[in-house]
Amino acid sequence: MRPPQHFTAVVAAAVLTACFAYYNFSLKPSNDGAETSYDDVGKLWQHEAVPIENAVGPESFAFDPRGEGPYTGVSDGRIIKWHPLLKRWLNFANVSSHRAYDECGGPYGDHSKVEHLCGRPLGLCFSKATGDLYIADAYKGLIVVGPSGGTAETVTSQVEGSPFGFTNSLDIDQRTGAVYFTTSSSKYERRNYISLILSKDKTGRLMKYDPQSKQVRILLNNLSFANGVALSKGGAYILIVETNNCRVLRYWLETSKAGTLEVFADLPGFPDNIKHSPRGGFWVGIYSRRDKLVQWIVSYPWIGKTLLKLPLDIAKAYSYLAKLKGSSGLAIRLSDEGDVMEIIENGSGNRGRSISEVAERDGILWVGSIDAPFAGKYDILVAQG
Repeated sequence: MRPPQHFTAVVAAAVLTACFAYYNFSLKPSNDGAETSYDDVGKLWQHEAVPIENAVGPESFAFDPRGEGPYTGVSDGRIIKWHPLLKRWLNFANVSSHRAYDECGGPYGDHSKVEHLCGRPLGLCFSKATGDLYIADAYKGLIVVGPSGGTAETVTSQVEGSPFGFTNSLDIDQRTGAVYFTTSSSKYERRNYISLILSKDKTGRLMKYDPQSKQVRILLNNLSFANGVALSKGGAYILIVETNNCRVLRYWLETSKAGTLEVFADLPGFPDNIKHSPRGGFWVGIYSRRDKLVQWIVSYPWIGKTLLKLPLDIAKAYSYLAKLKGSSGLAIRLSDEGDVMEIIENGSGNRGRSISEVAERDGILWVGSIDAPFAGKYDILVAQG
């Protein structure tokens, strides 16, 4: 039996509050460009905020075959590259020719209103063989740009005659050049992510693009907010983040287990991207911890589905709540067996800390976010000193 609408209206505020904690993207840099956080064993982690001009949201990072970077995609459709000597970001590529539009560039504005035109680059990965940068763009699909940058070109944007929808993350099998990528939803676009969450949508997919045959194949269906992906070192399996279910799945590509799916790790919060750590295992970025209220909401999808039918501007309500409530994101390093090896969590007391990705390189953790006007930079050696 469906509950009466007046009851759902009463819990609407609670639902939105939970959704904020569930998918919190509100980050603000500190005044001095540095903050501190503590892991679970009490070590101090120094955090440097590396500002980004005229855009926000360095969600994912990649280093080119020469080791330069990181490169990251931001809200106005640019791919930017960090220059360590100049200590600033340089423009490298655009994901759309619409980048020339005034609303895509200039002083920072609400790029979410035009991201379907300007593009929204999310997952990034370089091909070591060609130097090409493959990009999972939320609207453009799987796209690529050459080693010299410029405007990206479409590789593929549909499967079996239907558009991908919300393309999210990718990884490349460097042995074969095959690109594995996720689409979070075939029903909701990225700018409608709140609807994706409230409806508990299960149209996410894992797909494989073969650069030799130019064909796309669906490997997994019915995922609930499919997100980050990472291949194992030997390519025997691939890990897939399932955000709505707070877990990481393992899909076997080789060995006698090929074609089987299993739970790799259950997580204490809502995860985004996953990346290899050169020290072993995988880093998982987590928006925020889950609590009892959130758990209750996601256990009853009818609440979210009914809320979506109410005459309520959910996006505006969400924005308002974002100013009032914050939640602490964290990063977890998992072993190759899915056990927790390390945790980094904001302990500064500031509200609105969330993490989309952690990319580790040369003793530095580059920390991403979907809505911050900066990239986080943690020095592991300093933290362990």
